[in-house]
Amino acid sequence: MRDSRRARLILGGLLMAALIILTVDHRAGDSSPLRPLRAAAASVFGTAEQFGGGLVRPVGGFVSAVVSAPSAQERVNALKAENARLRAELVASRLDATRSKELKQLLGLAGTGGFKVVPANVIARRGLPGFEDAVQIDAGTSDGIRSEMTVLNGDGLIGRVIRASPHTSTVVLLSDPASAAGARLESAKEIGVVHGVGENGRLVQFRLLDSTAPLTRGARIVSFGSQNGSPYVPGVPIGVIERVESTPGELTRIAYARPYADLTSLDVVGVVVEAPKRDPRDAVLPTKERSR
Repeated sequence: MRDSRRARLILGGLLMAALIILTVDHRAGDSSPLRPLRAAAASVFGTAEQFGGGLVRPVGGFVSAVVSAPSAQERVNALKAENARLRAELVASRLDATRSKELKQLLGLAGTGGFKVVPANVIARRGLPGFEDAVQIDAGTSDGIRSEMTVLNGDGLIGRVIRASPHTSTVVLLSDPASAAGARLESAKEIGVVHGVGENGRLVQFRLLDSTAPLTRGARIVSFGSQNGSPYVPGVPIGVIERVESTPGELTRIAYARPYADLTSLDVVGVVVEAPKRDPRDAVLPTKERSR
Protein backbone atom coordinates (compact mmCIF):
# COMPACT_ATOMS: atom_id res chain seq x y z
CA MET A 1 0.00 0.00 0.00
CA ARG A 2 2.83 2.36 0.94
CA ASP A 3 4.67 1.44 -2.36
CA SER A 4 1.58 2.20 -4.40
CA ARG A 5 1.20 5.61 -2.82
CA ARG A 6 4.88 6.35 -3.40
CA ALA A 7 4.55 5.34 -7.11
CA ARG A 8 1.57 7.66 -7.54
CA LEU A 9 3.54 10.53 -5.98
CA ILE A 10 6.51 9.87 -8.29
CA LEU A 11 4.24 9.66 -11.37
CA GLY A 12 2.50 12.88 -10.37
CA GLY A 13 5.83 14.61 -9.88
CA LEU A 14 7.04 13.48 -13.32
CA LEU A 15 3.89 14.72 -14.98
CA MET A 16 4.17 18.09 -13.22
CA ALA A 17 7.80 18.38 -14.32
CA ALA A 18 6.86 17.49 -17.91
CA LEU A 19 4.18 20.17 -17.98
CA ILE A 20 6.56 22.79 -16.62
CA ILE A 21 9.22 21.82 -19.22
CA LEU A 22 6.72 21.96 -22.09
CA THR A 23 5.42 25.34 -20.93
CA VAL A 24 8.91 26.81 -20.66
CA ASP A 25 9.95 25.35 -24.05
CA HIS A 26 6.83 26.68 -25.78
CA ARG A 27 7.13 30.19 -24.37
CA ALA A 28 10.86 30.41 -24.99
CA GLY A 29 10.47 29.43 -28.70
CA ASP A 30 13.74 29.20 -30.67
CA SER A 31 15.72 30.51 -27.66
CA SER A 32 14.59 27.60 -25.49
CA PRO A 33 17.42 25.87 -23.59
CA LEU A 34 15.74 22.58 -24.50
CA ARG A 35 16.07 23.10 -28.27
CA PRO A 36 19.12 20.78 -28.70
CA LEU A 37 17.30 18.02 -26.83
CA ARG A 38 14.20 18.51 -28.99
CA ALA A 39 16.26 18.34 -32.21
CA ALA A 40 17.99 15.16 -31.06
CA ALA A 41 14.66 13.54 -30.24
CA ALA A 42 13.23 14.55 -33.64
CA SER A 43 16.24 13.08 -35.37
CA VAL A 44 15.96 9.80 -33.48
CA PHE A 45 12.23 9.40 -33.99
CA GLY A 46 12.39 10.66 -37.61
CA THR A 47 15.02 8.08 -38.47
CA ALA A 48 12.93 5.38 -36.84
CA GLU A 49 9.89 6.49 -38.85
CA GLN A 50 11.82 6.42 -42.14
CA PHE A 51 13.22 3.01 -41.34
CA GLY A 52 9.78 1.68 -40.51
CA GLY A 53 8.35 3.21 -43.69
CA GLY A 54 11.15 1.66 -45.75
CA LEU A 55 10.18 -1.72 -44.38
CA VAL A 56 6.46 -1.27 -44.83
CA ARG A 57 6.45 0.24 -48.35
CA PRO A 58 7.94 -2.77 -50.20
CA VAL A 59 5.57 -5.09 -48.39
CA GLY A 60 2.66 -2.84 -49.25
CA GLY A 61 3.80 -2.61 -52.88
CA PHE A 62 4.11 -6.39 -53.13
CA VAL A 63 0.63 -6.89 -51.66
CA SER A 64 -0.78 -4.28 -54.05
CA ALA A 65 0.94 -5.93 -57.03
CA VAL A 66 -0.44 -9.35 -56.05
CA VAL A 67 -3.95 -7.95 -55.68
CA SER A 68 -3.86 -6.00 -58.98
CA ALA A 69 -2.04 -8.67 -61.08
CA PRO A 70 -5.17 -10.31 -62.56
CA SER A 71 -6.69 -7.01 -63.66
CA ALA A 72 -3.32 -5.85 -65.09
CA GLN A 73 -3.04 -9.07 -67.13
CA GLU A 74 -6.58 -8.56 -68.37
CA ARG A 75 -5.65 -5.05 -69.52
CA VAL A 76 -2.55 -6.40 -71.29
CA ASN A 77 -4.63 -9.08 -73.03
CA ALA A 78 -7.24 -6.51 -74.02
CA LEU A 79 -4.55 -4.24 -75.50
CA LYS A 80 -3.04 -7.16 -77.43
CA ALA A 81 -6.45 -8.07 -78.84
CA GLU A 82 -7.12 -4.46 -79.81
CA ASN A 83 -3.73 -4.19 -81.56
CA ALA A 84 -4.39 -7.42 -83.45
CA ARG A 85 -7.81 -6.12 -84.53
CA LEU A 86 -6.34 -2.83 -85.73
CA ARG A 87 -3.62 -4.63 -87.68
CA ALA A 88 -6.22 -6.89 -89.31
CA GLU A 89 -8.34 -3.88 -90.26
CA LEU A 90 -5.30 -2.16 -91.75
CA VAL A 91 -4.40 -5.22 -93.83
CA ALA A 92 -8.03 -5.60 -94.95
CA SER A 93 -8.19 -1.93 -95.88
CA ARG A 94 -5.02 -2.20 -97.96
CA LEU A 95 -6.28 -5.42 -99.56
CA ASP A 96 -9.64 -3.83 -100.40
CA ALA A 97 -7.89 -0.82 -101.92
CA THR A 98 -5.66 -3.09 -104.04
CA ARG A 99 -8.58 -5.23 -105.19
CA SER A 100 -10.65 -2.16 -105.99
CA LYS A 101 -7.84 -0.85 -108.18
CA GLU A 102 -7.46 -4.22 -109.94
CA LEU A 103 -11.21 -4.52 -110.50
CA LYS A 104 -11.35 -1.02 -111.96
CA GLN A 105 -8.49 -1.89 -114.33
CA LEU A 106 -10.18 -5.17 -115.31
CA LEU A 107 -13.49 -3.49 -116.09
CA GLY A 108 -11.67 -0.82 -118.10
CA LEU A 109 -9.94 -3.43 -120.26
CA ALA A 110 -13.19 -5.39 -120.69
CA GLY A 111 -15.07 -2.24 -121.65
CA THR A 112 -12.48 -1.25 -124.25
CA GLY A 113 -12.46 -4.72 -125.82
CA GLY A 114 -16.21 -5.29 -125.61
CA PHE A 115 -15.81 -8.37 -123.38
CA LYS A 116 -18.61 -9.27 -120.98
CA VAL A 117 -16.85 -10.60 -117.88
CA VAL A 118 -17.69 -12.12 -114.52
CA PRO A 119 -15.18 -10.85 -111.92
CA ALA A 120 -13.72 -13.37 -109.48
CA ASN A 121 -10.96 -13.71 -106.91
CA VAL A 122 -8.18 -16.28 -107.01
CA ILE A 123 -8.54 -18.37 -103.85
CA ALA A 124 -5.93 -21.09 -104.38
CA ARG A 125 -3.03 -22.11 -106.60
CA ARG A 126 -2.80 -25.79 -107.35
CA GLY A 127 -1.40 -28.29 -109.77
CA LEU A 128 -3.66 -30.83 -111.49
CA PRO A 129 -2.97 -34.09 -113.34
CA GLY A 130 -1.62 -33.01 -116.71
CA PHE A 131 -1.28 -29.35 -115.66
CA GLU A 132 1.39 -27.70 -113.54
CA ASP A 133 0.16 -24.10 -113.36
CA ALA A 134 -3.48 -23.73 -112.38
CA VAL A 135 -5.53 -21.62 -109.96
CA GLN A 136 -8.96 -21.87 -108.40
CA ILE A 137 -11.37 -18.92 -108.47
CA ASP A 138 -14.47 -18.21 -106.39
CA ALA A 139 -17.01 -18.16 -109.26
CA GLY A 140 -18.64 -21.05 -111.08
CA THR A 141 -21.60 -22.32 -113.05
CA SER A 142 -24.05 -20.44 -110.84
CA ASP A 143 -22.37 -17.26 -112.16
CA GLY A 144 -22.65 -18.33 -115.79
CA ILE A 145 -19.14 -19.80 -116.05
CA ARG A 146 -18.42 -23.01 -117.92
CA SER A 147 -15.31 -24.78 -119.16
CA GLU A 148 -13.29 -23.45 -122.12
CA MET A 149 -13.87 -19.77 -121.33
CA THR A 150 -11.18 -17.09 -121.53
CA VAL A 151 -9.76 -15.71 -118.28
CA LEU A 152 -8.00 -12.34 -118.09
CA ASN A 153 -7.18 -9.55 -115.66
CA GLY A 154 -6.60 -5.84 -116.00
CA ASP A 155 -3.20 -6.45 -117.63
CA GLY A 156 -3.90 -9.18 -120.13
CA LEU A 157 -4.53 -12.85 -120.81
CA ILE A 158 -4.39 -15.29 -117.88
CA GLY A 159 -5.57 -18.62 -119.28
CA ARG A 160 -8.76 -20.62 -119.71
CA VAL A 161 -11.32 -22.41 -117.54
CA ILE A 162 -10.90 -26.18 -117.63
CA ARG A 163 -13.39 -27.14 -114.92
CA ALA A 164 -16.38 -25.41 -113.34
CA SER A 165 -18.51 -26.33 -110.33
CA PRO A 166 -21.46 -24.35 -108.94
CA HIS A 167 -19.32 -21.93 -106.92
CA THR A 168 -15.70 -22.41 -107.99
CA SER A 169 -13.74 -22.95 -111.20
CA THR A 170 -10.27 -24.17 -112.11
CA VAL A 171 -8.20 -22.09 -114.51
CA VAL A 172 -5.10 -23.37 -116.29
CA LEU A 173 -2.62 -20.54 -116.76
CA LEU A 174 -0.99 -19.44 -119.99
CA SER A 175 2.38 -20.35 -118.42
CA ASP A 176 1.50 -24.05 -118.13
CA PRO A 177 3.63 -26.20 -120.49
CA ALA A 178 0.47 -27.97 -121.68
CA SER A 179 -1.22 -24.67 -122.55
CA ALA A 180 -1.45 -23.26 -126.09
CA ALA A 181 -3.21 -20.19 -127.45
CA GLY A 182 -3.44 -18.65 -130.91
CA ALA A 183 -1.73 -15.25 -131.13
CA ARG A 184 -0.71 -12.64 -133.66
CA LEU A 185 1.71 -9.75 -133.92
CA GLU A 186 0.48 -6.22 -133.32
CA SER A 187 -0.58 -4.32 -136.47
CA ALA A 188 0.09 -7.38 -138.63
CA LYS A 189 -1.58 -10.49 -139.96
CA GLU A 190 1.24 -12.84 -138.99
CA ILE A 191 -0.08 -15.42 -136.58
CA GLY A 192 1.46 -18.02 -134.34
CA VAL A 193 0.96 -20.03 -131.18
CA VAL A 194 1.85 -19.16 -127.58
CA HIS A 195 3.00 -22.02 -125.35
CA GLY A 196 3.75 -22.05 -121.67
CA VAL A 197 7.32 -22.95 -120.73
CA GLY A 198 7.10 -22.92 -116.93
CA GLU A 199 9.87 -20.67 -115.56
CA ASN A 200 7.37 -19.44 -112.93
CA GLY A 201 5.40 -17.70 -115.66
CA ARG A 202 8.12 -15.16 -116.39
CA LEU A 203 8.17 -15.97 -120.10
CA VAL A 204 5.97 -17.69 -122.69
CA GLN A 205 7.07 -19.07 -126.03
CA PHE A 206 5.71 -17.55 -129.25
CA ARG A 207 6.08 -19.68 -132.37
CA LEU A 208 5.47 -17.61 -135.52
CA LEU A 209 4.08 -19.81 -138.32
CA ASP A 210 5.68 -17.82 -141.16
CA SER A 211 9.45 -18.22 -140.87
CA THR A 212 10.04 -15.37 -143.33
CA ALA A 213 8.02 -12.78 -141.38
CA PRO A 214 9.98 -10.19 -139.39
CA LEU A 215 10.13 -10.84 -135.66
CA THR A 216 11.98 -8.41 -133.40
CA ARG A 217 12.50 -7.70 -129.74
CA GLY A 218 9.86 -5.32 -128.38
CA ALA A 219 7.11 -6.51 -130.72
CA ARG A 220 3.77 -7.00 -128.97
CA ILE A 221 1.40 -9.94 -129.32
CA VAL A 222 -2.34 -10.31 -128.71
CA SER A 223 -4.69 -13.28 -128.73
CA PHE A 224 -5.82 -14.34 -132.20
CA GLY A 225 -9.02 -15.91 -130.97
CA SER A 226 -10.61 -19.32 -131.34
CA GLN A 227 -13.67 -20.36 -133.30
CA ASN A 228 -16.77 -18.92 -131.59
CA GLY A 229 -14.44 -17.35 -129.02
CA SER A 230 -13.85 -20.61 -127.16
CA PRO A 231 -11.51 -21.12 -125.41
CA TYR A 232 -9.92 -17.80 -126.35
CA VAL A 233 -11.49 -14.55 -127.48
CA PRO A 234 -9.53 -12.25 -129.82
CA GLY A 235 -7.72 -9.02 -129.00
CA VAL A 236 -6.56 -9.76 -125.42
CA PRO A 237 -3.00 -8.47 -124.76
CA ILE A 238 -0.55 -11.32 -124.18
CA GLY A 239 2.94 -9.85 -123.89
CA VAL A 240 6.07 -8.24 -125.29
CA ILE A 241 8.80 -10.19 -127.09
CA GLU A 242 12.08 -10.15 -125.18
CA ARG A 243 14.20 -12.64 -127.10
CA VAL A 244 14.19 -14.05 -130.62
CA GLU A 245 15.89 -17.35 -131.34
CA SER A 246 17.79 -18.06 -134.52
CA THR A 247 16.08 -20.92 -136.35
CA PRO A 248 17.73 -21.31 -139.79
CA GLY A 249 16.04 -23.89 -141.97
CA GLU A 250 13.00 -24.11 -139.66
CA LEU A 251 9.46 -23.68 -140.93
CA THR A 252 8.60 -21.48 -137.96
CA ARG A 253 10.32 -18.75 -135.97
CA ILE A 254 10.59 -18.87 -132.18
CA ALA A 255 10.60 -16.01 -129.69
CA TYR A 256 10.03 -15.60 -125.97
CA ALA A 257 7.68 -12.97 -124.61
CA ARG A 258 7.15 -11.45 -121.17
CA PRO A 259 3.42 -11.66 -120.33
CA TYR A 260 1.62 -8.44 -119.46
CA ALA A 261 -0.11 -10.23 -116.57
CA ASP A 262 1.98 -11.30 -113.60
CA LEU A 263 1.05 -14.98 -113.60
CA THR A 264 2.80 -15.58 -110.28
CA SER A 265 0.70 -13.05 -108.35
CA LEU A 266 -2.99 -13.16 -109.23
CA ASP A 267 -5.94 -11.84 -107.27
CA VAL A 268 -8.79 -10.22 -109.21
CA VAL A 269 -9.54 -11.87 -112.56
CA GLY A 270 -12.41 -11.88 -115.02
CA VAL A 271 -13.99 -14.75 -116.94
CA VAL A 272 -15.25 -13.74 -120.40
CA VAL A 273 -18.81 -15.09 -120.55
CA GLU A 274 -19.60 -13.30 -123.81
CA ALA A 275 -17.15 -12.62 -126.65
CA PRO A 276 -17.06 -9.20 -128.35
CA LYS A 277 -19.30 -8.76 -131.37
CA ARG A 278 -16.22 -7.94 -133.42
CA ASP A 279 -12.49 -8.34 -133.02
CA PRO A 280 -11.08 -5.36 -131.06
CA ARG A 281 -7.77 -5.91 -132.84
CA ASP A 282 -5.10 -3.79 -131.10
CA ALA A 283 -7.49 -1.48 -129.22
CA VAL A 284 -6.89 -3.14 -125.86
CA LEU A 285 -3.09 -3.06 -126.01
CA PRO A 286 -1.59 -0.71 -123.40
CA THR A 287 0.15 2.49 -124.41
CA LYS A 288 3.79 2.16 -125.43
CA GLU A 289 4.94 3.80 -122.18
CA ARG A 290 3.00 1.33 -120.03
CA SER A 291 4.07 -1.73 -122.03
CA ARG A 292 7.79 -1.08 -121.54
